[in-house]
Amino acid sequence: SRGLGDVYKRQSETDPEAAPVLEGDNGNTTVRIMETIVLERVVPSVFAADPKAVEGSEIWLREVTFRRGVRYLVEAASGAGKSSLCSFLYGIRDDYEGTIRFDATDSRSLSVGGWCDLRRRSLGLLFQELRLFEELTVWENIALKNDLTRFHTAERIERMLDAARIADKRDVAAGRLSVGQQQRVAFIRALCQPLDFVLLDEPVSHLDPTNGDLLAALLDEETRRQGAGVIVTSVGNRLGLTYDQICRL
Repeated sequence: SRGLGDVYKRQSETDPEAAPVLEGDNGNTTVRIMETIVLERVVPSVFAADPKAVEGSEIWLREVTFRRGVRYLVEAASGAGKSSLCSFLYGIRDDYEGTIRFDATDSRSLSVGGWCDLRRRSLGLLFQELRLFEELTVWENIALKNDLTRFHTAERIERMLDAARIADKRDVAAGRLSVGQQQRVAFIRALCQPLDFVLLDEPVSHLDPTNGDLLAALLDEETRRQGAGVIVTSVGNRLGLTYDQICRL
């Protein structure tokens, strides 16, 4: 199977205007590779046998298009499948019915290399469970991502740590931080890449409003600069962005 980037790489070589280019802080450039994420009657397999379980959903078993540059809030009760949605879109689970398309490409057709390329150059995710390496320092956790993407300078990362009020934790092992501090580290790490879309699964679940607003400002700045789409999930504690569309899961 081809990677999604293969199609756009050839397109950009023959038609440079067809693939807008983004420049990172360190001078590296990245070819845009995704304008839309389309869900065609997608539903978790566990709900597929009982359509009544998703009655009223504006996403499951619907035709839904997420567009780059648009900000979406997906509200859901606990157990409705918000983390499943993020996992389906990020390609780490495939226990669903229906079709997910990145532009015209069926996500199920992507190779392992295609998924890796997509996650490195286009699609970001803040996991609800954060997935930090507890034995590594704050800086090392962020560097693991940024060394792969080479997108932000060290100075830019330092500024983000300062804006999130955790600059003094730079050399502290992640396992020694509070959960709220860990959430801020994972949030910054998720922004250390080119983004056409970023998925954030309950990004402020462990934060007070003040710290939540600090992260919202960071996300607002970075996604506006990149023209990225934003998909945020919430069970009630919203990230303080201005959303273009609110969907009920």
